[in-house]
Amino acid sequence: MKFVQRAVKRFMPGERVEDAILATQELLKYNITTTFTHLGENITTIKEAEINTQHYLDLLDMIKKENLDIEVSLKLTHIGLDLSFDKTLQLFSTICEKAKKLNNNIFIDIEDSYYVDKTINFYKKIKEQYNNIGLCLQAYLSRTMADLEGMIQINPWIRLVKGAYKEPSTVAFKKIAQVNDNFLALSKLLLQQINEKNIRVAFATHDLIIQEHIKNEAKKLGLPKEKIEFQMLYGIKTSEQYKLAMDGYKIRTLISYGEHWYPWYIRRLAERPANIGFVLKNIFSN
Repeated sequence: MKFVQRAVKRFMPGERVEDAILATQELLKYNITTTFTHLGENITTIKEAEINTQHYLDLLDMIKKENLDIEVSLKLTHIGLDLSFDKTLQLFSTICEKAKKLNNNIFIDIEDSYYVDKTINFYKKIKEQYNNIGLCLQAYLSRTMADLEGMIQINPWIRLVKGAYKEPSTVAFKKIAQVNDNFLALSKLLLQQINEKNIRVAFATHDLIIQEHIKNEAKKLGLPKEKIEFQMLYGIKTSEQYKLAMDGYKIRTLISYGEHWYPWYIRRLAERPANIGFVLKNIFSN
């Protein structure tokens, strides 16, 4: 329990939205913007979905009131995807409409492979109505290149991550070298799309070697630094986040908050043992 508390204290500024806002105000001094994600588990009733939706609507109002550069990222299961696709679409549309009016953006977090088809179909559907919406894709899934190529025509906003769920070898690369190679291949395609179509891409990785590859590839394409966006988690390699901002790159920090951090955190560790190694590696570093 003490290990978990120490880890959470390192990677979360606090349970409340107000804690996340205070952390954002500090990061903005260094030209680092943020994205908020409200921690929670899968829900079992539409009422819970509606309550969570209202939370996001209130959050967007709060962000506007504070006049801070904070975006919102959420899981579709948090607003009912397991219960009703249509109801989730309705609730998410309400959030998108609010964000649009307040000049903000929403990203959809990707979940385990079971949800990928549903999530991508959902994103394509909502993208017909709103342009301020992004989607997270995972490089450790072998299908992701095909998924990305299938979305190019709709000019998607993409956050690219390696992936943190436990997946079978039938759907995911098992060797880290394979994951890294796929991340770089996906990054190369995405950089080309930035160059050709000016889409928004967030390279969400703490891997400094991969970051350097992305920077070098961007230079080859003649992309200015301000076109390249990196995203990293709060409390992890903080000094590197400051350095990216000082070097002229866009850097956005993902800040998690919420009272239900303990079951969420324990489940993430249990789902994939590699996550424990990631935490141990970063809890004692800057």
